[in-house]
Amino acid sequence: MLVQAYNLMAHAFLLFLLFSYIISTNIHACKQTERSSLLSFASTLSSPPLDWTFIDCCRWKGVTCDPDGWVTHLLLPSRGLKGGISPSLLGNLTHLTHLNLSHNSLYGSLETQFFLSLNRLEILDLSYNRLSGKLPLSLPSSNIRTVDLSSNNFFGAIPSSFFQQASKLTSFNVSNNTFTGYVPSSICLHSSPSLRLLDFSSNVFSGNLAPGLGKCFKLQVFRVSHNNLSGLLPEDIYNATKLEEIALPLNSLHGAISDKIVNLTNLAILDLYSNHFSGELPLNLGKLSKLKFVTFDFNNLEGALPPSLMNCTNLVELHLGSNNLEGDISMLDFSKLSQLTKLDLRNNNFTGTVPVSLYSCQSLKAIALSKNHLEGQIQAEILSLKSLSFLSISFNQFTNLTRAMKILMSCKSLHTLILSSAFEGEGMPFDDDMVDFDGFQNLRFLNLASSNLTGQIPVWLSKLKNIEILQLGDNQITGPIPSWLGTLPRLFYIDLSNNQISGEFPKQLCRLPRLIYEAEDQYEFELPVFGGINAERQLFRKLSYFPAVIDLYNNNMSGHIPTEIGELQLLCELDLHSNNFSGVIPDQISNLKNLEILNLFMNHFSGTIPSSLASLNFLKGFNVSYNNLEGPIPTGTQLQSFNASAFEGNPKLCGAPLLNKCRPNKDMDADSKNNKDEGNGHHQLPWFYIFAVLGFIVGFWGVCGSLVINKTWRYAYFRFIDNLQDRL
Repeated sequence: MLVQAYNLMAHAFLLFLLFSYIISTNIHACKQTERSSLLSFASTLSSPPLDWTFIDCCRWKGVTCDPDGWVTHLLLPSRGLKGGISPSLLGNLTHLTHLNLSHNSLYGSLETQFFLSLNRLEILDLSYNRLSGKLPLSLPSSNIRTVDLSSNNFFGAIPSSFFQQASKLTSFNVSNNTFTGYVPSSICLHSSPSLRLLDFSSNVFSGNLAPGLGKCFKLQVFRVSHNNLSGLLPEDIYNATKLEEIALPLNSLHGAISDKIVNLTNLAILDLYSNHFSGELPLNLGKLSKLKFVTFDFNNLEGALPPSLMNCTNLVELHLGSNNLEGDISMLDFSKLSQLTKLDLRNNNFTGTVPVSLYSCQSLKAIALSKNHLEGQIQAEILSLKSLSFLSISFNQFTNLTRAMKILMSCKSLHTLILSSAFEGEGMPFDDDMVDFDGFQNLRFLNLASSNLTGQIPVWLSKLKNIEILQLGDNQITGPIPSWLGTLPRLFYIDLSNNQISGEFPKQLCRLPRLIYEAEDQYEFELPVFGGINAERQLFRKLSYFPAVIDLYNNNMSGHIPTEIGELQLLCELDLHSNNFSGVIPDQISNLKNLEILNLFMNHFSGTIPSSLASLNFLKGFNVSYNNLEGPIPTGTQLQSFNASAFEGNPKLCGAPLLNKCRPNKDMDADSKNNKDEGNGHHQLPWFYIFAVLGFIVGFWGVCGSLVINKTWRYAYFRFIDNLQDRL
């Protein structure tokens, strides 16, 4: 009986499981209309297959249904989808609450009908596609919470009616499109109860920021960077006391930063970089105790730093560069800023010495104090900053370079050291000064330019095996370029310009590995660095953004350019102007297919301009003026796109763009020579006639000459005999 009862219970349990499975299957089986819409949508895409093979679409990857079989979620981000988005097909999914097709390659526009049919939608993420067109007149439903249309090609103004149904909206992101008009302030009138994020960055919005943000009582993030905004910050923005981030960089906003900013006690990120803000920083800025990132670079701020700023103990980055700030920074106490990693005070009017208290900020990775009026010496306490990788103190009035280098070479993490125009008129640290040198083993970037340093290029630099950029220009360095410079395995940027260097161009420089072979280098500077071909206008954030350069202009160098120069196929700039180089311009320069700048003017080069230079397709700077060049400028080439000033000062040079036309005989001789090389028989006819005449003369004398000579000889012989007989 027990066995029978047990079997009966087991069968009943199995029937229960089967019945439950049937019930659950029927509950989640998708509607046929939903399945057809999804398949039709998939058929419009030229992309990897979606692997939708089950009969029940609710089991498809990326698809979720409710218990009644209606599709509620369509989540297909980063699937490589390509093709046009079809609003008419997706619009049939009327129960859809979550739609995420982000990070694909979909194109098309958003039609009003598409939005109207999706009246249950809560999450809409179509970011990082190629969608375009204008936005519909309104959002699809009162249930919508998140809208992300960033990184597409949408344009036009955002309709004022767009947010009328958005009472539950918490996040709205349309960054990186081409929207125009005003930033819609009406958004806070309709969505204020819930709105937490607004991102209008990288568009073409213009005009003033209209009042209204103060109504967004829960707003935490407000971004409108990289637009064309102007005017003042609206005062009511300081009523949005939940704000944690304000990012308005790269606009044209102006005026003072109001003292009311201290109302935003939750503020952690304040980014007003590259605007026209003026006046002094609020005296009580330090009340914003949660501040982590402050970025005010490239404005017109003035006055001293408020001492209260040193109370912002959570500060991680402080960027105040390129303003008109002043005051003795050695009087500030940085010791409380234990989390500070980056301090950028470049290009201001600060005075004093480097604050000793700064060396207690153990997390510091980057210090930029260049272009101020600081003085004094580098102190050994800087070695306590174990993570320091970036130091820029250029264009100040420091003293004792040798001592500074002896200290800094022990900074084991140092990657970037910029000391240009910081130790005026001192001597380059000599090898005797750097006894037992084994420092700077991680140094990638060294700038000692523009200081009128004397001496020669020291041998201790040869031990910098990781150095990639070496800038020693605008000094008083003498002697030759050492051959070991060509052995540094990572070096690709050499600036020795405007010195008194003598000797020849060393062939060893033509063996620099980084100018011959491609190398991956993703190193990113802790702070941006000025440099490159147009140094005053370019800020580089990565080392790889610097072009490959050999810059030796305005020295006393002589001799020929070695033909091995053609090995440096990755070279972008070769500047040798204002030296005493001579000889011909090597034809091998045409192998430098990446060359953008070639300056050879004010030397003693002779011969012709190699026609092979026409193959330098990236050349955008070229000058060979004031040499001894001659002959025609190669015609029909990129060289003729440069104006006459690039060729003047060569009296024997002719042809466009110079007014000095080439004489016909020179052209004919050149053509004859070229045609001879090509084996053109027609132009060899004159030589045929010459050889025919010579042949005729030789033949004539071969046949008739012997008779004439023989008769003449016999006549002379008999006259000789007759004269002899008369004498006898």
